[in-house]
Amino acid sequence: MVSIKDVAKHAGVAISTVSKVLNNYPNVSEATKEKVNKAITELNFVPNSIAAALSSKQAGRVALLINLNTATQAIDEIDMQYLAGALNKAEELGLDVVTVFFSMIKNKNLEEIIRYFQAQSIEGIVIYGISKDEKVLHSLIEAKVFKIVVVDAPIVNETTSSVWVNQVAAQKEVAKKTIVENKCKRVLYIAGKKNGYVTEERLRGMKELAEEMNLKMLVRDGDFSEKRAREITFKYAKNKDVVVCASDLMAIGAMKALTEMDIFRPVCGFDGIMLMGYVGKQMNTVNQHFNHVSAVALEELDRLLSGEEGRNVVTEYTIVRMQYLDIIC
Repeated sequence: MVSIKDVAKHAGVAISTVSKVLNNYPNVSEATKEKVNKAITELNFVPNSIAAALSSKQAGRVALLINLNTATQAIDEIDMQYLAGALNKAEELGLDVVTVFFSMIKNKNLEEIIRYFQAQSIEGIVIYGISKDEKVLHSLIEAKVFKIVVVDAPIVNETTSSVWVNQVAAQKEVAKKTIVENKCKRVLYIAGKKNGYVTEERLRGMKELAEEMNLKMLVRDGDFSEKRAREITFKYAKNKDVVVCASDLMAIGAMKALTEMDIFRPVCGFDGIMLMGYVGKQMNTVNQHFNHVSAVALEELDRLLSGEEGRNVVTEYTIVRMQYLDIIC
């Protein structure tokens, strides 16, 4: 069996240098990384063989891979709920957890990502917020090296499960409630990101609702941005009866724009973030219960690690009208 010592000798570096490359230490030059990775590939070295030598590592670890939104702090709440739900459930299940952000692996190829996780004795991964554009992560799922649970994406295979709410039904329900309550016919729908799985599902729900209720609907991409939703509202809302948004953050942007325009249009969102309670206007939204979704994802990962096959898991949601008094403590 090839050892870390063999890799070091082949690359002409110290054993500690190989360990640093495997663990993605920042103070290693690109030239050194290239030499070590080349040696690893040529010798077909499997990093798991050095797990015992890495005193800080433990077997049976799981990674929480978070797609942190750095454009705004307003939706940090979602990631924090995900983390809280996962960490509490991991403690209950006796799983050792590490947190990894998309930015930490964005420049790695498939082999490098596999080595990165294997070097930390990772056996299972929960991926939050994967889009259709994350080709390397899709390849990681297809490689079936790790047990994986994807949150908010319909990806299932023998080693991968999907956990999310019924996006189509939830979008239809919150929009229909708002439309019926206000007797609307002309809808401005502000969708999310074009490459997102949830965007695709929520848009499908709106198209089905528009057909069922004979609605006139204009769709514009808001990119899950409060600013973008505000701009769209300024441009199109005057000639519409209602603004339906694919996220709470965009609903807040839309509502602020309507206030500045000094016109009333009912607005609804999607997510159930606490920030909605501070907007000053009550809006219907979908509470996805992110904490619970993440806990279910950890339970599902634990099931996969025990040898079960992947499956699609649908969690519950509720339609709420969030108010300030509901969120203060």
